[in-house]
Amino acid sequence: MNRFDIVIWGASSFTGKLVTEYFFKKFGYNKIKWAIAGRNKSKLENIRSEVADKNIPILIADSFDEQSLSLIVKETNVICSTVGPYSLYGSLLVELCVKHSTNYCDITGEAHWIRNLIDRFHEDAKKKKIRIVNSCGFDSIPSDMGVYFIQTELNKLNIYAKEIKMRVAGIKGGISGGTYKSLNNLLKEAYKNKEVFKVLRNPYGLNPIDKMEGHDKKDLHKIIFDDISDSWIFPFVMAGINTKIVRRSNALSNFHYGKDFTYEEAMIAGKGIKGLIKAIIAVLPLALVRINPNSFVKKLVDYFMPKPGEGPGIKNREEGFYNLRFYIKLNNKSMALAKVIGDSDPGYGSTSKILSESALCLAFDDLPNNYGVVTPSYSMGNKLLKRLRENAGLSFKLTFK
Repeated sequence: MNRFDIVIWGASSFTGKLVTEYFFKKFGYNKIKWAIAGRNKSKLENIRSEVADKNIPILIADSFDEQSLSLIVKETNVICSTVGPYSLYGSLLVELCVKHSTNYCDITGEAHWIRNLIDRFHEDAKKKKIRIVNSCGFDSIPSDMGVYFIQTELNKLNIYAKEIKMRVAGIKGGISGGTYKSLNNLLKEAYKNKEVFKVLRNPYGLNPIDKMEGHDKKDLHKIIFDDISDSWIFPFVMAGINTKIVRRSNALSNFHYGKDFTYEEAMIAGKGIKGLIKAIIAVLPLALVRINPNSFVKKLVDYFMPKPGEGPGIKNREEGFYNLRFYIKLNNKSMALAKVIGDSDPGYGSTSKILSESALCLAFDDLPNNYGVVTPSYSMGNKLLKRLRENAGLSFKLTFK
């Protein structure tokens, strides 16, 4: 029997601290078996003193040291990782989870890294009957579980959604230094490696190799007027990972949503000239972040962004929210609308709760026998949906027009 149910890897990171706080408030130190882990003992001790207490075990390892990592992986049922950029620090950990038959979840939005994990570990993880579940934060659970919820509810009526267009109707939150570092690393790798760029550009970049065809287009990259929402829309920074996760869920489920199912994401700016101006203003920061990572302008932007370990304060997290609208075209050509609403800052307040409940779901719930490098909805389905509604502050609602 494993010594721990769950180990929080990277507990001294900004998100790791929030996950640690969530676990301690919910369980203390004796309701479940859990520990925090990382490379720096003094930082972990500081985090423990701030949001937990001395009864919570601390485990020490290095992301590049197989021996120390193996000792942790072999002692737990689930590794919950908050250490990014994952393409820099996460590969050995996943390799050891597969080797030692340990379940794993994280909050990566790095599509090229997930592609690498799929190619290297999916079949072995299936054989060992374990789940390696990426993108268990704001990217991409509200999208992935939102579509899963819609299709599950419609299936009860013997209909399905042929097309879903998700529009971010409202969002408020900040960015942490760790997230910004991950985004920067992704851009640097895309500029250096054409194979990375191909994965990012391919709408089906995370699908099984033999299931990379369909009717989906590349993610929106400009401002357009959107008839379905009757609004100007502009690119959503998370669409690049969210849409691929949704499509992988469909492919893994043997196209339960249909082989002709299409999905896209964008942000709503509003109508008329005001909406257009809002969209133009909104895309300027995106353009600055995505310019050549070696340019002077980009380095100037980097200087003013938060550093690793920094992020939005408690007031900003609690006042944050997101409102996602899913415009649905049904197979009988009628329309429906679904909403997924989160009750706190998407990147941290909500993400820390979502990730925590994902880890708990992997550790304790009776789940479908869907193993490998898998998506949240495919691996955890209704059990995770229940946890998100009851514990993580997410609401899911479907209405027919």
